[in-house]
Amino acid sequence: MKDSKKYVEENKDRFLNELIDLLKIPSISADPAYKNDMLTTAEAVKEQLLAAGCDKAEICETPGHPVVYGEKIIDKDLPTVLVYGHYDVQPPDPLDLWNSPPFEPVIKETEIHPEGAIYARGACDDKGQMYMHVKALEFMTKNDELPCNVKFMIEGEEEVGSEHLGWFIENNKEKLANDVILISDTGMISKDTPSITTGLRGLSYVEVEVTGPNRDLHSGLYGGAVANPINILSKMIASLTDGNNHISIPGFYDKVEELGEEERKKMAEAPFSEEEYRKKLGIKDTYGEAGFTTTERASIRPTLDVNGIWGGYIGEGAKTVLPAKAFAKISMRLVPNQDWKEITRLFKEHFESIAPDAVSVEVKPHHGGQGYVTPIDNVGYQAASKAYEETFGKTPIPQRSGGSIPIVSLFEKELKSKIILMGFGLDTDAIHSPNEHFGVWNYLKGIETIPWFYKYFTEMSK
Repeated sequence: MKDSKKYVEENKDRFLNELIDLLKIPSISADPAYKNDMLTTAEAVKEQLLAAGCDKAEICETPGHPVVYGEKIIDKDLPTVLVYGHYDVQPPDPLDLWNSPPFEPVIKETEIHPEGAIYARGACDDKGQMYMHVKALEFMTKNDELPCNVKFMIEGEEEVGSEHLGWFIENNKEKLANDVILISDTGMISKDTPSITTGLRGLSYVEVEVTGPNRDLHSGLYGGAVANPINILSKMIASLTDGNNHISIPGFYDKVEELGEEERKKMAEAPFSEEEYRKKLGIKDTYGEAGFTTTERASIRPTLDVNGIWGGYIGEGAKTVLPAKAFAKISMRLVPNQDWKEITRLFKEHFESIAPDAVSVEVKPHHGGQGYVTPIDNVGYQAASKAYEETFGKTPIPQRSGGSIPIVSLFEKELKSKIILMGFGLDTDAIHSPNEHFGVWNYLKGIETIPWFYKYFTEMSK
């Protein structure tokens, strides 16, 4: 297994070129206009799985975008690792904020990545991290180093809530049977400080619509006499948190897991510079719920954020209009024990109740998922920890993430397996933002490290 680093170095250029080809395909699951590109990407992933050594790879239809499944079964008595990833990406908007076209990948040197970073939509989330596993399989099969069975489940709807993945799992439990699920859709603290994600927040995502008059009105003739939906919506949103940035929805915190001082103290041991954090983001100060540190706010506390707000006239110049409607998209990140469906219901009831009679309100739930915590005393975590020790030369820090992978809790419920989150991204990679990128070093380090997980998981499972 010690040849993994050498193999990666010898094949570095090819590994990068193959990923770049994959990143050129605009697999945007949220937009029906890209349906053909989604299918093209799924076909490309299937072909790469076969080329990497899978004995079987297929495109599995779902009521939505297809799932790519692949497997390499060497001995049914050996453990089986199920790799999960996704080939769909976020929309690239706003395009004018990209320094290079989002689907024309380029490698640029940065202060954090002097060896270069790949700039493209999906570079880190999740094509780059998913493809690390494909290339890790290639190394193991080409060099007779695969110690156990491996299966791949690469979906195309993660960025829109994995709407049909539950359906796929329910109908393919035997095919997906495994001993551990391995995911790289998370990050680590830094290139010098490896970490393993042990917790994810849940998610509730809604869209709200506020309606006033039956048509757009002249703001001079009607302003002051008729409710302006944008004004009303702004006030309603502002009321959702108090002066301490505590969410004011009744019942919202009833089931929030409150971590004890001991665990909060352990979290604080992870290296973190508030000054460097602010500098990287270009902000004068951090902002959030009173009584918690920046890292706690971004991981173990629930949040409520407006992801988009619109209405009225937003074109060039001026148009004095009192709009008929105003809209907003709102996401709530949840912590373990908060049920996303219950939180969605509480939000809906509260938001409708605070609307004045001068407008009507509609809350449209989009998608969501439960939070997840994996214990650090299970074989999968311990195998991952030893893998990082091999390639980084130091023990990784267990760390809870503020992000969400809504389907993860369903994996454990339906497939009865623990989930190990071996992410190699950094918080500066701008996922979901313009200029998303993934360090070349991180990409190659992931390919080098993943085979060690297979080795140690197989040995420790005996």
